[in-house]
Amino acid sequence: MSVHSSPVASEPRGELASRIVAMPANINPSGDIFGGWIMSVMDVSGGITAARIAAGRVVTVAVSRMVFMQPVKVGDVVCCYTALNRTGRSSITLDVEVWVLRHGQEPRFKVTEAEIVYVAVDAAGRPRPVSAETAPR
Repeated sequence: MSVHSSPVASEPRGELASRIVAMPANINPSGDIFGGWIMSVMDVSGGITAARIAAGRVVTVAVSRMVFMQPVKVGDVVCCYTALNRTGRSSITLDVEVWVLRHGQEPRFKVTEAEIVYVAVDAAGRPRPVSAETAPR
């Protein structure tokens, strides 16, 4: 079950933002992929989507509803999907899901999800409005 108390979806929501193979350098003492590494991949993937939406630099300001559903193993192909939740004046909120292909083979399954908030910033690092031309409607 996901954090939203609904059955786990059989297909990812949103667009594929990144794909990477989980490597032995990223394991925890139990032999699974370290959760912090997964969180980093999610943040980078969401940042790619948010920067496109914002038409420029973004920074991460919040992560919520983070749920680890299943462990990730060495050799898994980690696929991050992003879906726009909402935009504010300067903020972009994305739902980020992580699905894996165990050793690159179907079927894929969801292992993690979170909501991540990014803020569009100017060259000085101050919040700036998200462009009306680039923000989805």
